[in-house]
Amino acid sequence: MSFPDMIDILSNSYRLSNITLYHGKIMTNYVYIAQSLDGFIAGPNGELDWLENIDNPEQSDFGFSAFMGTIDALVMGKNTFEKVLSFGMWPYDKPVFVASSSLSVLPSSVEGKAFLLKGTPKDMITGLHKKGYANLYIDGGAVIQNFLREDLIDELIVSTIPVLLGEGIPLFGYLPKQVQLKLVCSEVLLNQLVKTRYQVKKA
Repeated sequence: MSFPDMIDILSNSYRLSNITLYHGKIMTNYVYIAQSLDGFIAGPNGELDWLENIDNPEQSDFGFSAFMGTIDALVMGKNTFEKVLSFGMWPYDKPVFVASSSLSVLPSSVEGKAFLLKGTPKDMITGLHKKGYANLYIDGGAVIQNFLREDLIDELIVSTIPVLLGEGIPLFGYLPKQVQLKLVCSEVLLNQLVKTRYQVKKA
């Protein structure tokens, strides 16, 4: 059997180790996010002011720009999308797909930049992969949790900020089964926060 024939057999989103293939192309779904030490990604009303308490005199982005350079598109939920809109400027130069069952239209200010996405998590991922978006950045608490439940996350890059919020929007939620992770690397940044990268072990 030739190598192209093998790729054709494997390409229907069949997983080998931590690699997903679609028509011979490697697909990876990433989470890249910050959390408090007690596991929250925002305060109870979506507050993010606690992220600004890090002493960062050189205004480092802690590798976020380099990460974004590897991404083809983003998938985020309605709440995260609306939070980004509240910043007053659109921060992304990659296509953003907004996973929402309640929204019927997006603001004209993001026309050509953001697009509605409906369906199950698996349908969303399959559709985006068919369009050639190989490396996806999955963002937002509910979306991350839903995708984890469907075994659709390949890597998690989590920066833990040294603060206890006490309450808020959690990064993780209910899972029907344990999700086993492989530690790829961990580093201390500015002697204040810990950035840790994990691969999700696939059955």
